Amino acid sequence: MKQKVFDADLDALHHVAIPVENVARAVDWYRNQFRVRIAYQDETWALLKFANTSLALVVPGQHPPHIGVVHPDARSFGELKTHRDGTASIYLKDSEGNAVEILEDNAYV
Repeated sequence: MKQKVFDADLDALHHVAIPVENVARAVDWYRNQFRVRIAYQDETWALLKFANTSLALVVPGQHPPHIGVVHPDARSFGELKTHRDGTASIYLKDSEGNAVEILEDNAYV
């Protein structure tokens, strides 16, 4: 049975953020290994677009490792902060202490 890639009844995983020491070096590595598009990049983080989700490369101490979830009512989680890339979100901790970023549903993918 073939599964749908996108299910409109579910919230969407926007990105996974992993720690890297050198953003530019990590971006180069991912670009050389995979077919990705750079959606955003600066010295402290980059967002790489894959076909079905995105990967954020983050410098420890500047941005926490986390997952980003798009939610239709992100504001119900608290006051959203607008970021340099134009997205608005709030960071929370899950039941196990992991960082979760809740993004407005108009966040670019």
